[in-house]
Amino acid sequence: MGILQIDILGTSFAIQAKEDSIYMQTLLSHYKQVADKIEQTTGLTDPLKQAILAGIFITDELYKEKQEQNKQETVSVQNNQDLQQAEQVALQMISQLNQIIT
Repeated sequence: MGILQIDILGTSFAIQAKEDSIYMQTLLSHYKQVADKIEQTTGLTDPLKQAILAGIFITDELYKEKQEQNKQETVSVQNNQDLQQAEQVALQMISQLNQIIT
């Protein structure tokens, strides 16, 4: 269990979570980087708008990562199906060859 002191976008508070402090600090650091990038690229200074956009950007990252993972899983399933079909064809060919030879 860890405690994280959050000082960002003009607000300060502490949270306690089941995750360890290093992990939570890593998350906060990533969030701060995104919030800073938003301020630099958009010029927004309103903390609420920055927070909302940072949340959307990070959600976008997560969503794209999940889509990529699902795509890879789909390809993996298709590859497995292709391998199973190839195995069946090979077994049928072996069976036919055995019938011809005997």
